[in-house]
Parts: sequence; structure tokens; C-alpha cells
Amino acid sequence: MWPEDFAARYREKGYWIGQTFDDLLRESAAAFADRVAIVSGEQRITYRELRNRASRLAAGLYARGIRPGDRVVVQLPNVPEFFDVIFALFRIGALPVFALPAHRSAEIGYFRSHTSAVAFITMDVYDGFDHRSLAGDGLTIVAGDPGGFIALDTLYSDGPLPTGPKPSDLAFLQLSGGSTGLPKLIPRTHDDYLYSVRASAQICRLNQDSAYLVALPVAHNFTMSSPGVLGVLHTGGTVVLSTTPDPATAFPLISAESVTITALVPPLALVWLDAADRTKPDLSSLETLQVGGAKLLDSVAERIRPALGCRLQQVFGMAEGLVNYTRLDDPDDVVLHSQGRPISPDDEIRIVDDEDSDVPDGTVGHLLTRGPYTIRGYWNADDHNKVAFTEDGFYRTGDLVRRLPGGYLVVEGRAKDQINRGGEKIAAEEVEDHLLTHPAVHDAAVVGIPDEYLGERSCAFVVVKPGVRVPKLSEIRAHLRDRGLAAYKIPDRLRVVERFPVTGVGKTSRRELRTLLRELITTSKG
Repeated sequence: MWPEDFAARYREKGYWIGQTFDDLLRESAAAFADRVAIVSGEQRITYRELRNRASRLAAGLYARGIRPGDRVVVQLPNVPEFFDVIFALFRIGALPVFALPAHRSAEIGYFRSHTSAVAFITMDVYDGFDHRSLAGDGLTIVAGDPGGFIALDTLYSDGPLPTGPKPSDLAFLQLSGGSTGLPKLIPRTHDDYLYSVRASAQICRLNQDSAYLVALPVAHNFTMSSPGVLGVLHTGGTVVLSTTPDPATAFPLISAESVTITALVPPLALVWLDAADRTKPDLSSLETLQVGGAKLLDSVAERIRPALGCRLQQVFGMAEGLVNYTRLDDPDDVVLHSQGRPISPDDEIRIVDDEDSDVPDGTVGHLLTRGPYTIRGYWNADDHNKVAFTEDGFYRTGDLVRRLPGGYLVVEGRAKDQINRGGEKIAAEEVEDHLLTHPAVHDAAVVGIPDEYLGERSCAFVVVKPGVRVPKLSEIRAHLRDRGLAAYKIPDRLRVVERFPVTGVGKTSRRELRTLLRELITTSKG
């Protein structure tokens, strides 16, 4: 948590206003009662209805024993029940642990055990996968066909509720991109996160006429708060849910619902550009396309206004806190060639060399930050926090950036051993741990390799045990799927080598090894 002198300053400056998520929904329901808050297919839910649904579900969950401070793993796709669930938990003071639809048993099991979660809320079948198969011990609640578990729609009821959380309390736990092992958990308070939401909504000029298309998974930090669905609900606009970001679904929704703003990762932006060139859709209502999650190539940025007819807003941020935006009135040169500047005047930015000495503007260095919505430590991760944060509270983001005049940042790469596959972050160490369980694998290293479409793909280098048949990529991939690893983490390519390269002194760190292997693959034809 923030030192008291920092917290006092953030309150004095009006960043933290003493608002909870339940306050946000209650205030919006009072101000925009009969306006449409959520659109999902033919379903339209007003602000008053959303407030009532969340309150009644909160009573039902409380009756089932969920209490303030309890952790609840929530794995829901872009469905209206997502909002009922999270606002119900916020009302109780329980903490959602946000999982993504792509997560499987390895990740869900870890989230449940690491947080001592009392419940798991998921759906029946999504994108061909039966999420009920992920249920473990404890309370499992299912949106849709419960299949022997508790049906979510049976829990809406009237009944007593606790007083509710304080604004300074933890509101939820989010997942870090992670550079080592399984994801770390990011603790966010009502005060700090809602400041980011309100400020983002103001920067992005949201209002009651804004209609935000949810093309990415709704539980992503980008989609929730930058300004995302929460920014829209704060300003009285409309959230339009799409089951997929595919242009064949998204383009008609933009036209039918007069969508004004949406957010994509760079690979999807490319897909939309190519589709728009072919189909010439009616996107006349679309005012702003946000692109973030990974660096957008300048050549792609330059295509967005001509092809889609809307302005581009670049977004560079992290679930740990800091968010940068290009502003809507920035000149084209800034919008096309930078990743924006921070939200807050109190976002402190340091760009340093390997010895933590500050470097001049224009020089590439490691990005460090602290501020009114950037965490001071991961949840229950004391040892990691000693590495991830400086003694005076700056978060080591792992990004390599350079600063332009006016505080704008240009992202130049990653210092951490992390692969950014189309905006999905893959911790090399986590995948390596799973690879080492294959009976044929003696050693493994996973590296990112450049890819024009996704930014990076993953390649697994493995050393096979003596006398064992060399496994095929399909066999490796099947093994990892059987271990419950999310599909986006499964290596795209496989390289079998006799041994790993070593340094001149006969050994190497894992980081150095990955660097050597990355160089090997980028200089070879294969």
C-alpha cells in the first residue's frame, strides 16, 4: 500500500475522492437510470436494471457464504453476467480475481490456491471449451447450464448485505503479464483504480453519447479501465458487447449500435485494416480507435485514419498502474510515432541505465514509475517485490523506452524475459517448467521471435534425453494442452538442439541463454 504521506497528497490533490465501485454504479444508476448501459445481442440493460441485478446477486452470493475480503476467481467472457458478478462482489466487499477465458486448469488452479479463493464463477461452454471442467473443490457457480454445479441465475434474490467496503480497501486482484513463472497478482484499491478510470474517461472525452465496443476480453485491464467499460459506465454511455473481435461480427455492431470508440491490440488492428480494405464497411459512427497492449508499428498507425475513417489513440500501460495516452488533439506526428504520455501530473517517471542512473531524454533506458494508481507491491509476493520495486517505491516495469519533449514515451522493447504474442504476455519460465515434464525433454528454453502479424511468436528450444525419440511439435503441443496450459502460451515453433550454447566460462544464465537462442533463430533460415 502507499505510504501515508503519499496517500494524503493524492487525496489532497483530488485523485482519490473516497469512491467505491458500488458508489460508481449507484451514482450512475441515479443519474442515468433509464439510459441503456449494456447491449448484448438483442438484450438491452438500463443503468437502473444493472444496479438492481447487481444488488440482488450480491444478496444471493452473500447468502451462499461469500463475505467481505473473500477472493472469488471470475472467469467470464463478454457477457452481461460479467457486470452483475463484479458489481455484486464489489457491493459485498469480496475481491474478484480476474481470469481470462483462455485460461485453463494450470492457471485457474494456481489462482484458486494462491488466493485461497472461496468460489469460482465461470460459464458453461465458450468457444468450444467446457469451462465447468475447470471446477475444483469449493463453490462453483456457472452462467448457463450448471451441469451439476450452482446456476448463477438462481442466486438473484433479496436479503441482507454487509455495510460494504471502504474506498481504501482492496477491490480486486488482477493478473500481471509476468516475466517469471506464473502470473503475479496485482492488488488494486477502489480509490486508486477509480482515479485511473475517471481520468481516462476525461482524456478520452467520454460522455452520455459514447458507445464503446468491447472487442477484446472484458476482463483485460485495457478493456476495463482505459477508459474501457468502467469509464463508459462512469459517464453514462453504452457498453456494446461483442462475442469476438472478428470484423465480420464487429463491423456490423459498430454500424448497428453507432459505436464511437473501441480498443484493439496491434495484430487485430491489422486484421481490421485488411478487412476494411476488402469490404468497405459503414464505420461512420466510429470516432476513435485505441490501440495498445503492444507497440504499434508506425506503418500500421499511418493506415488507420485512411482505412477506418477514425482517429487513432495510442495507449501504453500496464495492469500494475501507469497508463499513457496520446491525446485526441495531439498532432499527427505525436500520435503516429509515440505511445503517449502519462495520465497524471503525479505519475513520476524515471528512465535509467542498468545501474539505475537516470539517462537524458531521447536515450533508451529502463522505465521506472510510481504514482497515485501504480501499485507498491504484488499480492503475497515479498521476495519478488524486492526485485520488482525500488526501495523508494518505483515499479520496475521491464520496458525499454525513450522520452520525447512533452513527456511522451516511445517504447523500444522489453528488458524482461517475457514474450508479447499479440498483446498476450507469456512468461518464458512458466512454459519451460511445463515443457520439462515431457518424458523426452531434458532441458528447454522458450524465446520470442519476431512476427509481422503478432509482433512475436514463441519458439521452444529443447534438448532431448539420450536414447529417446525426438518428439514432434504436435506431440509437445498436445502435452502442454493436457497439462491445462492456455492456448496462447503453447509454443508456435519447436527447435530440437543437441545442447544449449554456453558462455566462454562454460555456463550461462537463463536470460543469456534466451538471448543466444533468439540470435540463433533470427540469423538462420528456419
